Amino acid sequence: MSEFELKDLGEGKFALSGSMTFDTAADILRDSETPFEEHTLIEVDLSGVTESDSAGLALLLEWITWANHTVREIRFTAMPAIIESIAKVTEVDNLLKRGERWAGFIEAPAE
Repeated sequence: MSEFELKDLGEGKFALSGSMTFDTAADILRDSETPFEEHTLIEVDLSGVTESDSAGLALLLEWITWANHTVREIRFTAMPAIIESIAKVTEVDNLLKRGERWAGFIEAPAE
């Protein structure tokens, strides 16, 4: 079975690594509920995602829907190319920014 890790980096920042697929999406969603509830502003770094499919996209859209319904902001950094491709083909790519209610509120890391 594929594995993943959702690491709490503090101050509403999280890092997801491993697989974001049909095998793991439901578990990732379940594991995110409690730590996400504690924050109004959430940022998820996806740079550690090694495998993804349409269930990964569905997971991100579910997080966005939850954030919008609970008056939170959620944004994703280092979006996997496969997720961007699937989102574009299915014409939901514009929805991936819908969780950013107050864009710019979470400062981007210095490069």
